[in-house]
Amino acid sequence: MPDWLIFIFDIALETITLFVLLIGLVGLIVPVFPGLTVMWLATLVYALIQSSRALMTGWDWLAFAIITTLMIGGNIIDNIIIARKMRDHFVPWSSILLAFGVGIVASIFFTPLIGLFAAPLGLFLAELNRLKNRDAAIASTKAYMIGWGWAFGARFVIGISMIVLWMLWAWT
Repeated sequence: MPDWLIFIFDIALETITLFVLLIGLVGLIVPVFPGLTVMWLATLVYALIQSSRALMTGWDWLAFAIITTLMIGGNIIDNIIIARKMRDHFVPWSSILLAFGVGIVASIFFTPLIGLFAAPLGLFLAELNRLKNRDAAIASTKAYMIGWGWAFGARFVIGISMIVLWMLWAWT
């Protein structure tokens, strides 16, 4: 294969990988969108293509392993932060799971943006039904939103770290 064609392939591969990484990062805004997993999948495809071309070094595999660890840790900590914040306000697991379920269903059948609004609405309605008290249901929903904010911050920092690590891997 001519050098110029290899150069174009490399540019296209890196551009597509970076584009998917950025889509995953933006998708982190939506609690039910698996942005970190999407980002990891982009690096997995990149690693497999580079490996098939015998271009993966020990550093490259180490970078991919760290990205994998970040993705797994980020997905775990995300759920822990939101659930813990809600459990601190004595929101029962049934309401938490209902809110997550409503968010996922709304994201699948409508858009992730609708899911962003549907999850806290689902929690509010579940808590209103359970507590029969509007102010208490609002307090539960507020706890969810605060937990979501902290979880988003953690996911975003992890997502940025994954992108920076991939850039170091791909461009050095």
